[in-house]
Amino acid sequence: MLNVLDRYVLKQIATPLLASLSIGLLMLLAERLVRVLDTTLGKRSSLLSAFELIAYLVPHYLGTAIPAALFLGLLFAFGKLSRHHEMDAMLAAGIGLHRMVRPVMLLAILFSLVSLGVWGWLQPYTRYAYRAALFDISSVDAYLLAEEGVFMQAGTRTVLIEKLDRENNRFERVFLFDDRGDRGSETLTSSSGMLIRVDGEIRPVLRLENGHRLDLKERPAGDTQALAASFDSTDTPLGSLTREVYRMRGNDERELTLPELIRMQATPPSGATVNAMKAELHKRLVNIVAMMMLPLLAVPFAIGRTRSPKAYKFAVAMVLLVAFNELIGRGANITEDSGVSPYLTLWLPTALLTVFALWRFYRAAFILADDGFDKMLLPLQDAVQRLMRLFQRRKVA
Repeated sequence: MLNVLDRYVLKQIATPLLASLSIGLLMLLAERLVRVLDTTLGKRSSLLSAFELIAYLVPHYLGTAIPAALFLGLLFAFGKLSRHHEMDAMLAAGIGLHRMVRPVMLLAILFSLVSLGVWGWLQPYTRYAYRAALFDISSVDAYLLAEEGVFMQAGTRTVLIEKLDRENNRFERVFLFDDRGDRGSETLTSSSGMLIRVDGEIRPVLRLENGHRLDLKERPAGDTQALAASFDSTDTPLGSLTREVYRMRGNDERELTLPELIRMQATPPSGATVNAMKAELHKRLVNIVAMMMLPLLAVPFAIGRTRSPKAYKFAVAMVLLVAFNELIGRGANITEDSGVSPYLTLWLPTALLTVFALWRFYRAAFILADDGFDKMLLPLQDAVQRLMRLFQRRKVA
């Protein structure tokens, strides 16, 4: 059971953690949203399609956002406890740093389980769903990309619509020209029309009403046969949707769940290699396990003497976390490309960072001695302060 102290520490972490997670996800999704809108804009239910694609991307970015949010939440929470002397009061009452970190370790274990679900199952399924949805959207000619008074190209057809009612899929004063190459061409004009769905027909059908048709056919003799007619109603498929079905899930190692990835290590799918399977498996495991190391790494950076440069320590901590993530990504690429053992490219950097985090946390919790980071950062702080004062004097002058 969590006591008052545990709940208070978790409460201090909750606000910056949730804020960091929300802001991080929004920033990561914002860049992709532009490309998603560029793909879906003008399609049928384009807004719903965009939100569907973005929803599929959330688990992909959660794998990055969760550890970063936890790390920032710990930095800000324990920095606040240290800055407001609450940590001094706890230490004076005989509550050590290792006791304060106990609920944080439970939180890290909980997030490790969440990461297991995200990396092990949620990401593979949503990655495939995103690709399948994007295939469905991209495979259809944008029959609703048309704007009023603007020519639209759909395969061999050119369409011009003078008035468009998207909500009811109705058109007024439609011009349609179909260039059939050596077989001639067909021109249709209609006073009105609508887009309908027909059972058994994958493509949407354009139903034109009260119109005229001009059919030009090239004959073997070299001359052209023209046929003009009027019609009350005619149906024509619109677009060039392929009838191919998107492939089954599992062609890419990133689409495999964790049990599938383990089971198929020696027999990779057609779109993967043995090295790629090995790199993907160990990369996921490293990201899951490393979550439990983050509290030991973050807390010593957050606490310190009252006049110590905590802002610079925060920056160093974030640079260290980003460098570690980059190193893991590079290590996975090396294993995939050259077959180097993942224990060397992935687990060795993780073990070294874990040892470093344990060493710093032990010194902060039990030895209470300066580990040298403040002395390393003070010259940097002084240099930045001198530059700021110089800039301010020049601005005043």
